[in-house]
Amino acid sequence: MKKWILAAAVSAALAGCAQHSSDSLALPAGVTRLETVSATEAGVGIPYKKFQLANGLTVILHQDSSDPLVHVDVTYHVGSGRELPGRSGFAHLFEHMMFQGSENVADEQHFKVVTESGGTLNGTTNTDRTNYFETVPSNQLEKMLWLESDRMGFFLPALTEEKFEVQRETVKNERAQRIDNQPYGRMYERFSQAMYPAGHPYSWPVIGWPEDLNRAELADVKQFFQRWYGPNNATLTIGGDFDELQTLAWVNKYFGDIPRGPEVEPLPKTKVTLDKDRYLSMEDKVHLPLIRMALPTVYASHQDEAALDLLANILGGGKTSLVYKNLVKEGYAVQASVSHPCREFSCEMSFFALANPAKGGSLKEAEAMLRASIAEFESRGVTDDDLEKVKVQFEANTVFGLQSVRGKVSTLAANETFYGNPNMIAQDLKRYASVTKEDVVRVFNQYVKDKPMVVMSVVPEGAGALIAAADNFVAPAPQVAAHAIVGELKVAQAKSSFDRSVMPKSGEAPKLKVPSLWRDNLGNGIAVLGTESRETPTTEIVVYLAGGHRMADVSKAGIANLTAAMMNESSASRSSEELTQALELLGASVQFSASDYQSEIKVSALTDKLDATLAVLKEKLMTPGFRAADFERVKQQTLQGLKHSQSNPNYLASTGFARLLFGSDNALGVDAGGTIDSVQALTLEDVKAFYDAQYRAGNAQVVAVSSAPKASLMTSLNALGQWQGAASSLPALGALPQLEGGTIYVQDKPGAAQSVISIGKVSLPFDATGEYFKAGLMNYPLGGAFNSRINLNLREDKGYTYGARSRFSGGLETGQFFATASVRSDVTAAAVAEFIKEISGYRESGIRADELEFMRSSISQGQALDYETPYQKAGFMRMIQRYQLADNFTSEQDKIVAGIGKGEIDALAKKHLNINEMVIFVVGDKASLERELKALGYPVKDLAL
Repeated sequence: MKKWILAAAVSAALAGCAQHSSDSLALPAGVTRLETVSATEAGVGIPYKKFQLANGLTVILHQDSSDPLVHVDVTYHVGSGRELPGRSGFAHLFEHMMFQGSENVADEQHFKVVTESGGTLNGTTNTDRTNYFETVPSNQLEKMLWLESDRMGFFLPALTEEKFEVQRETVKNERAQRIDNQPYGRMYERFSQAMYPAGHPYSWPVIGWPEDLNRAELADVKQFFQRWYGPNNATLTIGGDFDELQTLAWVNKYFGDIPRGPEVEPLPKTKVTLDKDRYLSMEDKVHLPLIRMALPTVYASHQDEAALDLLANILGGGKTSLVYKNLVKEGYAVQASVSHPCREFSCEMSFFALANPAKGGSLKEAEAMLRASIAEFESRGVTDDDLEKVKVQFEANTVFGLQSVRGKVSTLAANETFYGNPNMIAQDLKRYASVTKEDVVRVFNQYVKDKPMVVMSVVPEGAGALIAAADNFVAPAPQVAAHAIVGELKVAQAKSSFDRSVMPKSGEAPKLKVPSLWRDNLGNGIAVLGTESRETPTTEIVVYLAGGHRMADVSKAGIANLTAAMMNESSASRSSEELTQALELLGASVQFSASDYQSEIKVSALTDKLDATLAVLKEKLMTPGFRAADFERVKQQTLQGLKHSQSNPNYLASTGFARLLFGSDNALGVDAGGTIDSVQALTLEDVKAFYDAQYRAGNAQVVAVSSAPKASLMTSLNALGQWQGAASSLPALGALPQLEGGTIYVQDKPGAAQSVISIGKVSLPFDATGEYFKAGLMNYPLGGAFNSRINLNLREDKGYTYGARSRFSGGLETGQFFATASVRSDVTAAAVAEFIKEISGYRESGIRADELEFMRSSISQGQALDYETPYQKAGFMRMIQRYQLADNFTSEQDKIVAGIGKGEIDALAKKHLNINEMVIFVVGDKASLERELKALGYPVKDLAL
């Protein structure tokens, strides 16, 4: 990629950011400037300034005034890899604990302050680091620094046994929801046991072993915090629209008093080796047999990482790869891929395939085919196109990664944490650009050819005959360290030089930057709504076609999705693989999809490659191949996917709840993916007929966000000017069923570790400024925010769930209100009772004054975050286009938010939250649930899908 492309992408971030720069003025006492990198000096990269406080805290500032927001990230260089054997899960547990208040921040106040400020927040943990981050309007920056500094320096005084126990239960619920109650959920942790020797930092799961979580004590947790969460083991990165000197003064004020923590030495990057192929297997509640094979290679940033990434792409990186050709294209696998994920201390060459039961589902055969693909590479070698497409994709992904402040901040923070150098983009681009054919062959011979692997089979219960080979690996007995940390701690107590109990006030409200829109029509009448966005040299186009799943007869449910899948295959003149390669060489993507009310075509391209990308779109759109071989493969993949979904409790919950509300006689009651029976009956002729009705110019509207000006973009979009066809009409919506309100329906999922609860009713269609919008405001304190009544009760107070919410969801014709959560199986009936209590209590007592103020503040200030990325802009524009809204409809919403009172909100709650009008749907282990559910006093009925 030419350097000017990336330079242009990042130079926009410098515009208008020169005020109060630290370059020409004195820094606050105790702050040292380490480095300044500008776009001009770097050639490519993200401009930033790097500082350090006296206590060792690294501070990185990146200014971007394109939107009135800031993103704050605190990354601690500690993940599960710093835990000791038998003490797993501490780093992830702390991710939860750190949101539970500190000495000067009350319980749940962190969520409330950020949400009330109109912001978003979260934390994540992996094997190598933990990060906490907030995106807020720019006038809230000081408040975020107060919050983050208080939990860094003053967390332990607020840590209680009660908080510890609640969050331990929350983590257990998260594990149950994400691992124990999910198909293949336990595969990853068992695989890691076989890949890494006992005691290796990656040999246990990030979320922790259940027995280790049960073993943990409050004293262990405190010691773990003191050991790893000091300022000298952290990087504070701030990006967005802020005054640099003022920000440095705030950083020094809030973080400068925190004493340095224990010194942190890097762990050795010990090479992982396998002595022989290790086979292991497990039976699970799944439909599709899965094989995963992997071998250890190098580590992140190793000189051979880039060449190994290119090798993985050739072997299994999409439709142009060997694995796709040999397994997926021939129908032996529903999905298959090869990747080379890297972490701080180790990378893996990883092979994956979901075997197709229609071809027998043998994992022994799948293993043989994967190994044959590896052998084929040796005879095939590396082509010029192999190298070019991966390099172009990497370069394009780099540009697309610069579209958000969060993306740029995350990149700077990660590079500093792991490499001590935020400025890695140019170096990474050079690494990939310099890889040769000989390099790829060399790393194949050195790390992959004839090397032992871990081979894991996951098969349906009772189908042990399908495994690749008999197990020859048994996980070693668990080790348990005597203490949570090594050595004694000497940590100074933090003392503040000012009154930290006083929360900073918000700054002056920033001026919102709503996108400036333009409208035009193509020669064939297609309406185009566009905006120019010059932050990155990219173009995002979405073609919306009215119809989708709703256009088809319910007997042909799934036809919209199946047709979109076929549109992603061959054209009349080129195969799917050839089209994929053409797009890969452009660093672009063209993706067809379908949903309830529309089909969509999403186009992402570098603006200077837009015309070539739209030429591929035109070919796919106007001359689809509809080849019989493609259809049979895609249909079989769809069917196997539907069968696989039957083991997913969340899929059962969403499809079952829709069936209850809308019935099986109209499209809204049947999933857009269809049913096994409906998809089985679909033919290639059905696809062609749906294509003729759906993919017409008369159904189409276009939304475009581009760095190109309007005139240039419209010239490019003339590629669609020859598209013809009148608009299609929707069939009449079928009659909705009469709901039996106050009834509990149960979908049996024997042995489920969790139950998925859904409570709700048919409700309002979408509107932007009417009753639907106001109902959403009414629901916000009930279940629309993290610190809503429902979530605080079920998650924070009771520890029943990882998260609980309620919301109104409206479409063109109708909508629904629903409340939902995945809860521990043993508390299902109690959780249903708490849902009912909160919904009914809110309906009876109404909104409190503090909740009303919280809602107003959160909703009104949150608009500053709504228009940052191209797809955020596109979503906003599509709402205007689809519902024929005024460009300034958000101003009317602001007036509603500011003016709505308790009386109107309480009336809406009375009208829409009658629990006796709602149905209750539970997916779980009926045998263990039924008695307690009946004890609630509601009729209990079975629902079989």
